[in-house]
Amino acid sequence: MLNIKTKNRLLIFLSIFVLSIILTIFLFKTLRNNVLYFYSPSEVSKSDENAFKNNIRLGGMVKPGSVKTDNNEIKFIVTDYKKEIIVIYQGTVPALFAEGKGVVAEGKLQDKKFFLAKRILAKHDENYMPPEIKESLKQNAR
Repeated sequence: MLNIKTKNRLLIFLSIFVLSIILTIFLFKTLRNNVLYFYSPSEVSKSDENAFKNNIRLGGMVKPGSVKTDNNEIKFIVTDYKKEIIVIYQGTVPALFAEGKGVVAEGKLQDKKFFLAKRILAKHDENYMPPEIKESLKQNAR
C-alpha cells in the first residue's frame, strides 16, 4: 500500500507526463499546418494528392514571353526546362520579377498544370537563386 506522500508524487508525475504529451501533439499539429513544401514543375507532375491539399511553394524560371498582365492580375509560366505550370497571381509583383529570372510562388495547385499564387517571393539580388531551384535546374539540364 502506498502512503499519501508517494501517491501525491505519482499523481504529479502522471499529470506532468499527460500534459507534456498533449502539448507535444498540439505543437506538431500546428507545425504541420504551417509547413510549406517546395516543388519544381517536374516534381508537381509526379506528385500525389498531398500537393493539392496544402499550400506549397512552386519554384523555377519565368518563361520568356509568357508574362501577361490585366489590371491587377498577372499570368505567367514557371518552367524548369522540362515541365511548365501556368501561374495566376493577383497583386503587385516584386520589382525584380522578370522574364527569364528565377521565381518562387506560394499558393495552391488547381491541377498539375495550373497554380493560384497568393504570394510571389522577392529576391534580394538579381543574381540570387534559391538553392532548391538551382539544384532542380541542374538535375533537369542533364
